[in-house]
Amino acid sequence: MTDPGHSLAATITGTDAPGLLTRVMAALAGADAEILDLEQTVVRGQLSIGVLLGVPDGGLDAVEDRLAGACARLGLTVSITEGIGDNPPRHNRVIVTILGRPLLTGHVAVTTAVIAEHGGNIDRSRRLSRTPLTSLEFWVSQAEVDRLRPALVKAAAEAGFDVSVSPAGLARQGRRLVVMDVDSTLIRDEVIELLAAHAGCEEQVRQVTERAMLGEIDFADSLRERVAVLAGLPVSVFDEVRAAVRLTPGARTLVATLRDLGLSIGVVSGGFTEIVAPLAADLGITYVHANTLEVADGKLTGRVSGAIVDRAAKAAKLREWATAEGLPLSRTIAIGDGANDLDMLSAAGLGIAFNAKPTVRASADTSLNLPYLDAVLFLLGLSREEVEDAAAMRAAVEDTPKA
Repeated sequence: MTDPGHSLAATITGTDAPGLLTRVMAALAGADAEILDLEQTVVRGQLSIGVLLGVPDGGLDAVEDRLAGACARLGLTVSITEGIGDNPPRHNRVIVTILGRPLLTGHVAVTTAVIAEHGGNIDRSRRLSRTPLTSLEFWVSQAEVDRLRPALVKAAAEAGFDVSVSPAGLARQGRRLVVMDVDSTLIRDEVIELLAAHAGCEEQVRQVTERAMLGEIDFADSLRERVAVLAGLPVSVFDEVRAAVRLTPGARTLVATLRDLGLSIGVVSGGFTEIVAPLAADLGITYVHANTLEVADGKLTGRVSGAIVDRAAKAAKLREWATAEGLPLSRTIAIGDGANDLDMLSAAGLGIAFNAKPTVRASADTSLNLPYLDAVLFLLGLSREEVEDAAAMRAAVEDTPKA
């Protein structure tokens, strides 16, 4: 074991090829140098290695010579700096994720400038995805989530990209509960409008829905008004509407990947159990709560049976399901788009406004304004490659004949 009181930091760059790191490390093997830190990245065939070595007294020259000689033989460029000791501790660590289609250099410049203005230092960065959108993740130290998040959210909204700011460490790992709204979030449609189309009142209902989602009118009152026009429709309308419902792009991938990760999933909707429950069952979603339409003699009465699922009820279900899973609210994620999702988004550890109304975007922790629901996975730190690998493994298991 060496005395790491002296250190040597080296940055090695060049064209990537198999075995380069092996040959560099082998050249140093006899110099009694200790690895204090090592990072390697390859971007479009260009290699970059950062290494911090602990070197015993009197050994700096020998290590530098071995390292410089190895790099020269391999056609690599090396920059060497002598220092004292290991990396300093990195406190107040935060993860910043930015997303765009396209993601521009100006967006990165805005992000890094705001981080610097708030005293943060970017320790590491990586690309999470290139399609269908580009996302980058920055690991930042010396920053406070509560101060950095509103500044970045404001800057991103002005510059036209999406951003997420969340604590690093254990808070981002392990079991979590993800609860989603359904209409215009998990699915592209508003179910009440699909039902109303069969009653010839789609436009009338759409206008009321829009006002309710903007928070201009009370949700419960608006739902009663909209449901009233459905009176007399046969229950067979449910089959037709279920067949017409369209999942949001990326919804099936999001749910399947969350299940692969062992995360718990729930949907809570101001829509209707008759549509939501079969959809959730098809996707493998555990928790479901929605309104129930009253039926008499095989026809809708134009009334809701039981208490209406409003914004308070959505937040209550988030808390109830978190308790059932033995999870604190800090380990919950809520996703929604309308004013009736505000309480749920506020209660969750991470509230995500998905293609949401302006008031919802302003209140949520994070806003996603691109039409891909699986972009939520990038906010959890997964890369596109990891998502695709999980999908391939899932497909292989499904295709394997059962004994």
